[in-house]
Amino acid sequence: MKNKWEDKKASFAVIDVRKLTSNFLPMILNKAQQVNLDNGICIIQSFEPKPLYSAMNDLGFEHVTEKISNHEYRAYFYRTEIKKITYESGADMPFKPTAIVNYKAVDDELAGTVVDFWELIWGKEDSAIDLKTKLLLSMSNAIGASRFRQATRELIKAYSLGATVKEFDELFSLFAWNQGIGHFSSEIGPSTVFGVYKQIKKREKEGLDKRNILDEIMETFGDKNPDVNTLYKKKIKCCEKIDEK
Repeated sequence: MKNKWEDKKASFAVIDVRKLTSNFLPMILNKAQQVNLDNGICIIQSFEPKPLYSAMNDLGFEHVTEKISNHEYRAYFYRTEIKKITYESGADMPFKPTAIVNYKAVDDELAGTVVDFWELIWGKEDSAIDLKTKLLLSMSNAIGASRFRQATRELIKAYSLGATVKEFDELFSLFAWNQGIGHFSSEIGPSTVFGVYKQIKKREKEGLDKRNILDEIMETFGDKNPDVNTLYKKKIKCCEKIDEK
């Protein structure tokens, strides 16, 4: 059934992200927050931008997507409600799946396949496992495989969705048990994911609220941190501007 607002979609502001290789999701969400009621925005991508759907829905948008060709999808988002953006809603959850851009650099169809797989795992509407638990499980698997970049991202996302310090305490105790004291001491202890855990624990003891803790963490351990970012950045000398490839 066609939505009444679809007759207006030709007037929507257009953002074409097909050639962008940087993390453009924050830019899209920022522009979306500025869209008034009964107005819309069109995103053009070389694969169906499914990861955007839930985030835009959390901001009060409906959507329809048109496949123009195998390398062009137009997603039209129409705002029917003004919703407050929060970490808990998911719309403002840290670390969107920016690594999908890496697959697009290889092949658009590959990127589309990865998006479908991502949606099956992370966007399943009738999932038997809640999102916070999935993130903690994913974090645990990543630490078990010494993928500390992924583990850091999953820990921060889980914390934004309500994971507690006590849960992290028990998880890191399990890591020492399952991985061994030697591995914990030489690999997990010096890792970025353990650094995030320590900072959260320290700042909560000092009485800082979660939102401010998350802001601090994202400043230190966000996508600006090369040990956490999933997109390639050319190594540069001090004080030189970063150029993205």
